[in-house]
Amino acid sequence: MKTQKKQGLDKEQIYQYVKGHPFFRGMAFSQVIQLLEQCEIQEYHTADVIFQVSKPRKGIILLLEGVAEIYLHHPHDEHIEVLEVVQSGGIIGFVSLANFIGVTSTTRYDEVVESRAIEETIGLYIPFEVLEQRWEDNSVQAYLLRSAVTRLNDIYISLGEQIQLAQRTGESERFMMRVQDLMTSPPLTVPLHKTVSQAASLMVQNKTSSVLVMEDGELVGIVTEQDLVKRFIVKEKSYGASLADIMTTNVEKISRFDYYYDALTKMILKGFKHLPVVDENDNVVGVVTFDDLMRKRNESMVKTIQRVEGAKEESLSSVKNGIYTVLETMINDEVPMTHTLQMVTSLYDRLVKRCVQLAVDSLKEKEGLTPPVAFSWYQMGSSGREEQFILTDQDHFLVYDNGLPEQEEDIRVYFEKLGSAIVEYLEVAGYERCKGKMMASEELWRGSLSRWQTRLRQWILQSTNDNILLAQNFFSFRKLYGDDDLHERFIIQNQEMLERSKIFLYRMAEVEKEHQVPSLEHPIRALFRLERKKIDIKKEILFPFHHSLQILSLAYGVVDGTPLQRITMLVEKGVLKQEFATDLKVAFNEIMNIYVRQKWSQHKREEETSSILHFVQITTREKDNLMLTLKTFRELQSSMLAEFSMH
Repeated sequence: MKTQKKQGLDKEQIYQYVKGHPFFRGMAFSQVIQLLEQCEIQEYHTADVIFQVSKPRKGIILLLEGVAEIYLHHPHDEHIEVLEVVQSGGIIGFVSLANFIGVTSTTRYDEVVESRAIEETIGLYIPFEVLEQRWEDNSVQAYLLRSAVTRLNDIYISLGEQIQLAQRTGESERFMMRVQDLMTSPPLTVPLHKTVSQAASLMVQNKTSSVLVMEDGELVGIVTEQDLVKRFIVKEKSYGASLADIMTTNVEKISRFDYYYDALTKMILKGFKHLPVVDENDNVVGVVTFDDLMRKRNESMVKTIQRVEGAKEESLSSVKNGIYTVLETMINDEVPMTHTLQMVTSLYDRLVKRCVQLAVDSLKEKEGLTPPVAFSWYQMGSSGREEQFILTDQDHFLVYDNGLPEQEEDIRVYFEKLGSAIVEYLEVAGYERCKGKMMASEELWRGSLSRWQTRLRQWILQSTNDNILLAQNFFSFRKLYGDDDLHERFIIQNQEMLERSKIFLYRMAEVEKEHQVPSLEHPIRALFRLERKKIDIKKEILFPFHHSLQILSLAYGVVDGTPLQRITMLVEKGVLKQEFATDLKVAFNEIMNIYVRQKWSQHKREEETSSILHFVQITTREKDNLMLTLKTFRELQSSMLAEFSMH
């Protein structure tokens, strides 16, 4: 066997690498070894070129370890346009097969496309002579056909996206960058047994704001400048103190292949300023910081966050426009809608929490009142599901601890005042009052833990359509502010109540059976012949989806969480299969993409917003995706009904 650069791998080791690959699968050990003798093992360091432009290619490379990228070669331009990322088990030089089978003799591809390793990589160079010996095998031909079709599909999708992106400038480039393009690599690390003083000195020497703490090759913590100030200097710990005393453990990580907006979303949602970056094997390969992201010109996001954090009553109304700017940027940049909603929700969450805090502070400053017992504040509806993108009306409730009997009147008065104050501050921020009065200012939507237990029991025992509607809205709740211990007791109380309420869940399912997801078994073009030219996204698609998912979740003790969180929890409980859960998440992203874009366009044109979708307004691809989405949602609805023996 020929080798190049790489030593130490024997025939048995190489055989273990390749035996499962379609090129070698089903062959006897001796046959595989005979072919491998004609191949070469090659090792590449980070940034090493694998296939160089303008050089003839007489074979392909099967990646055994590592990751490589295929990119357009610009000799006078430092910017790299990556076409494809190839991981272990993948093939580099696939297009050269066209020359091998005689389809074309052109070398234009080889003149403009190059490939290189983006980490330590091992490849098996397979000459065309070896391929020729395997060419007649049906499994090899089937593998190549599948690969060609898959790549052709990816190329058309990528081409369409690149054309759209090429028509826009500025922020688009940033959002499409990957974390590996922004990270610092290799990361600064320090062994766990080192002292705080040694770690601090290392950070100063390397002019970095963090250091990763390692033990036996594993990431066990991170120390940042903030950790040094809060946990070391302020608490006056000894210079010889252990890193374990001040480091942050259970460190949040991010993949090197995630996008810019993934890192930004995670940092804003979790409040981090440093994220260790890992490869596909969970090995730490770098660090990305909040400053790294900000250097890529995200002024609108930074200014919006700063505006929310420091907002006073008189400036609350201006925050909305900043959030709208972020929303429009992400819509224009084609960021996946679930990520967009997650990002925008994080900003709205900051806004409403600021409103609640201002309400608490105002009662203290104006009337000398402080919370007599612990409390939690929840949002419902689209805000509770993390789907709000344009400010709508308010939808929230208050839960507070029971307290002592002699406190009852003081508790009642305080939270009546707090509920009204929250509504007023939210109104200043741009949230209209709920026409159905589902707000914490109303007695029905605030109460003690025991009062909420009584209220929910009443809805369950008297399961009228009106009470079912109240329950549907209630069980879309999400905690935004308040005491964690009280929240946990509230969750347990609701779970215990529902365990004894199977008839109520049956009634909810019975009502939902009357609102079937539309069946579009034929291409949507056929609907035109049936005079079906529009659909109500909210009433006919989203409501049945949310209610079906909600009822199925409640049946298995999942009483809170966003739709995506509920789907994940149902997989963990074995209720949904992982493959179907993935389909649901994709379908949800597709329908929200259509819904949000339509509503945002209407808002920009200052039209009255509507959830009615006219089929002539969407592309062929969107129509096809809509058909698949409805089919997936119908399957979810059928699963929910089957849970209650309804068909």
